[in-house]
Amino acid sequence: MKILKFGGTSVGSAQRMKDVAALINNGHQDLVVLSAMSGTTNTLVEISDLLYKKKHAEANEKIDQLAEKYAGVIDELYATKLYREQAHEFIRLKMNYLRSFIKEPFTSLEERCILAQGELMSTGMMNLYFHETGVNSVILPALEYMRTDENAEPDTRYINEKLLDMLKKNPNAAFYITEGYICLNTNGEIDNLQRGGSDYTASLAGAALNVEEIQIWTDIDGMHNNDPRVVEKTSPVRFLSFDEAAELAYFGAKILHPTCILPAKVKNIPVRLLNSLQPGATGTTILNDLEKDKIKAVAAKDNITAIKIKSGRMLLATGFLRKVFEIFETWHTPIDMVTTSEVGVSLTIDNPTHLDEIVGDLKKYGAVTVDRNMVIICVVGDLKWENIGFAATIVNALNDIPVRMISFGGSNFNVSLLIKASDKKRALQSLSEQLFNGASAK
Repeated sequence: MKILKFGGTSVGSAQRMKDVAALINNGHQDLVVLSAMSGTTNTLVEISDLLYKKKHAEANEKIDQLAEKYAGVIDELYATKLYREQAHEFIRLKMNYLRSFIKEPFTSLEERCILAQGELMSTGMMNLYFHETGVNSVILPALEYMRTDENAEPDTRYINEKLLDMLKKNPNAAFYITEGYICLNTNGEIDNLQRGGSDYTASLAGAALNVEEIQIWTDIDGMHNNDPRVVEKTSPVRFLSFDEAAELAYFGAKILHPTCILPAKVKNIPVRLLNSLQPGATGTTILNDLEKDKIKAVAAKDNITAIKIKSGRMLLATGFLRKVFEIFETWHTPIDMVTTSEVGVSLTIDNPTHLDEIVGDLKKYGAVTVDRNMVIICVVGDLKWENIGFAATIVNALNDIPVRMISFGGSNFNVSLLIKASDKKRALQSLSEQLFNGASAK
């Protein structure tokens, strides 16, 4: 068995759904994980925001627009009157469900119920399409097996038991379909695995079933060695280790959710990143194996803020760094990069929500300076410190670009550099030329 996960763009229109159906109906009893149709989750977020603000007329209008979009997809997707009518009725009930929240007090619980409808609609419509074509697909409702515990972490024992039991009850299915992203929490309420969580669903289900392979289908042919939106002549990376893929995902490679591959890594299940628009493309395979002495890719993380705390009291003072980090913990703000000197510490954050409060607290310990509109450039590969010349090659590629911070040695798999956002394009292009297209490429 394999897991086949398809993102929102892969099921973003009637034709895309038909193309994906052809990939799914391959004669194997796989488990298919579907995201919401592209744009749907954003619309559901907008509806929720309007309901929070008690703008009921605007929310109803937005629901009407969503219903119209789905009606058009239905008329194109189904070939027979019977199944078009069933699909229209299915979506009509979903839209009525959304409208039911206009009359009720609106809280975060109701919002989570609304956000779940995107995946429920895409799986229901796809299942109807298969039944129309005579294929015995079976939906395994995610809300019946995907659950988080009291710490909002996946309850793996529950997931494993419930999912295996559901498969045993449907042994004759051609294949199985389930919703990504959505789950129940420990209180039995509808919840979700956060944005990008469909990848996490695929990995959790794959680990539970100990599958042969997890396939993540998107609209790009694997993870590229640089950002193709910024740099010309990028190419897919054929193989990545799980650690390399996690670094790239965290530092800007949007094709993969940063946390999604951990269950696959633990179970040593290969993850393949494939292109639903070019099914024949090789894509990227993620394994536990690391290719030695090779730099694989470059990624960029935008909207970074750098904070520097300079204090003469830091010299030989025990507990100084602890006090600094406790301030960020108090304001629930993760730190990306850290560098230290005898009299100061510089670090970066990607969430400036509580920046003013953090700076105010830090000023108790020294002078604080803030640099906004920064970018972290992350170079990923086999970057152990023993690999002579790699760090120098990376730095030399940026010899005409001011570098605010460098982080090397915290991981065997990346070198991170902080630069101004205005230098991002030049930096990515120069690194590509030096690392992948030039004479020094390895």
